Amino acid sequence: MPNSVANLFGPVGHESVADTIVHHIEELIVSGVLKDGTRLPSERTLADEMKVSRPKVREALKRLEENGLIIVRHGEGNFVAPLVGSAMSPALVDLYARHVTAFEDYLEFRREQESFAAMLAAERATEEDRDMLKSIIRELEEAHAQGKSEASRDADVRFHAAIVDASHNSLMVHTMSAIYQLMARNVFYNRDFLRAIDGTGEMLLDQHKRIADAIIRGKTDEAADAAADHIDFVARSFRVGRAQDRRETVSRRRKALLNMRA
Repeated sequence: MPNSVANLFGPVGHESVADTIVHHIEELIVSGVLKDGTRLPSERTLADEMKVSRPKVREALKRLEENGLIIVRHGEGNFVAPLVGSAMSPALVDLYARHVTAFEDYLEFRREQESFAAMLAAERATEEDRDMLKSIIRELEEAHAQGKSEASRDADVRFHAAIVDASHNSLMVHTMSAIYQLMARNVFYNRDFLRAIDGTGEMLLDQHKRIADAIIRGKTDEAADAAADHIDFVARSFRVGRAQDRRETVSRRRKALLNMRA
């Protein structure tokens, strides 16, 4: 079942059963295990895993819906509500995409947050977190070798999200989730453009590997520096790209003028 969650809901006690279910699901949301848009298991599955009755599960889900934590899509199921999505409305996203200064602010924010997240991840990552980073790096290597840009972009977004998850800072997990949605949609820049800056994309891949390696080895300062250097590369690439676009625009206009005079 796509975008679903399983094996997260263990048995609960029978005193104030609905309250216990609500608290358990709230804990999963607060910790960032359940993120915006995640589909919850069915009532039957939740009841079986928690060893409670379906009416108690239904009561708990109703309460979570009333509290704005989940939304019900009839015929589809129950989903974690877009808790931070309102911070970046479609209008604001479009505005950011049109203005260079907004993009620079975006990079400045990402630089500090991702550097901090990498430092925390190097300190706090569990074995499962490290395995996830290793797995995504292998995906990035494979996609790079095969020239699969879409697979590279998908793995790129998941790589950065995995680092934030490994920071085990719940506020950062939720906040950065909205930022990475913008990355996935290529709102501010196209990853293929970054790949083209160094000709092969090797630099981009090496930067990701350097970040992952520092986190896996528990080197907090190295991880923070590697993450910051990566965003600095993105910023430099963006400036180079803008300058090239301006030159090409001037050249096209010059050529058009010459053709008019001919």
